Order: sequence, then structure tokens, then C-alpha cells
Amino acid sequence: MKKFVTVLLAVSVLASLVGCGKKSSLDKDTLVMATNAEFPPYEYYEGDEIIGIDAEIAQAICDELGKELKIEDMAFDSIVTAVSSGKADFGAAGMTVTEDRKKNVLFTDTYAQASQVVIVKEGSDIATPDDLAGKTIGVQLGTTGDIYVSDVEGATVERYNKGFEAVQSLLTDKIDAVVIDQEPAKVFVQENEGLVILEEHFTDEEYAIAVAKDNDELQKAINEALAKLKESGKLDEIVAKYITAE
Repeated sequence: MKKFVTVLLAVSVLASLVGCGKKSSLDKDTLVMATNAEFPPYEYYEGDEIIGIDAEIAQAICDELGKELKIEDMAFDSIVTAVSSGKADFGAAGMTVTEDRKKNVLFTDTYAQASQVVIVKEGSDIATPDDLAGKTIGVQLGTTGDIYVSDVEGATVERYNKGFEAVQSLLTDKIDAVVIDQEPAKVFVQENEGLVILEEHFTDEEYAIAVAKDNDELQKAINEALAKLKESGKLDEIVAKYITAE
């Protein structure tokens, strides 16, 4: 009996040590945000600094939590993996909540509404999303545009690491259209003469922040911070700084 008790005690101590070895994100002084800084106005470079809506919201959240913020730029389709593996504490990159992503990460409350839109060249015979059937469509790899365009009947999908690469292919007639989030689309059309956005949206979506499945404490803390930012008007202030109401 003594041997059995001793073994149980040893196992208990070991389990306790293992549990102590795992630190919650909230125990850290600095939170790492994974993003893809090729998505204006949500995240993009100004010189060597990553700025934009998501960057400022993340900073405001960290201020509420009393944490420092570190932003890591990476390919968009690497963000969920970085978060779920613990390489990053959370992901914010104009990320739409989807059932597939929810299999790998937790999402916070929604902080922005978004739409996927279609960019074409002026004079294109594509007038509505229905006209994309049988066309060659450019998307950013791993985005919801990539996911939804795959269902377009007869379409050929060209995938790019960056949104502007898809736009450049459209300008040089390598593809017929680009499907991408509305706000970046506005920037691309403004910066490139001869492009237009179709009036009818391809999809309507919601953006949220991703955290690891076992990081529900951080999810709760971010939700509380977001609620305070919404109530104070700070969230609307950040969005209005980058997006002019139509």
C-alpha cells in the first residue's frame, strides 16, 4: 500500500510541475500578434512600421490589458498555424470567422463588418458576381476570397501571396478579375487607374481576432477589452481614422 501511495504522490507532483510549466498569455509582459501586413487599411507598412486598423486596435487592447505589443508579419495562410502552435498569442489580419478556421482556433467577438468584392478592368464583360463563371479569378492565398471563389462554376483560380500581386496580374490581363476584401479593394482601385469595383458584393462577412483553442482566458480578456473600446467610442475612432464613411 505504501508503494502505491508513493507512486500516486510522485505522479501528482509531476503533473503539478507540468501544469506550472505552461504559462498563460496573460502571464506574459508582451503579447505577439500575427498578421499579414499587405492588407491596407487594416495592416500595412509605413516605412519600417506596421500600421492600420488592426494594429491600432491590437495596441488599444494591449493598453487595456497592461501588456506590450509585438507584431509579427507573415504569410496570411500561416497565421492560424502560428496562433494554434503558440508562436503567436493572437492573430489579427482582417480575418473572417469561418467554420473551417474555428476547428483550429477560437475567435473573439466581432470587431468589424466586411465584404468580399470583385475588382475588374473598366469595360469588362463581368458586371455581377454571377458573371465570374468560367473566368480566371485572382485571390490572395488562404483568404475567404480564395475559399469562396473555389465554388464558382468553371472558374480558374490563380492564387497569390499578396493582394497587390493579384491586382498587377489583372492590370496585365493575366486574369479576368480579383476577389478581395472591400477596404483593400478601394485602396487598390484608387492607386491603379482603369480598375473598378462591382456594385454587388461577392460575400458579406465578420472580422474577429483568433487565439489558440486552449487560450480561452486570453479570448475572454480580449472580449472584455473590445467591449470597453466599443463603449468608449475608441473602436469607432480607430476605424474612422482609416475608413471614410460613404
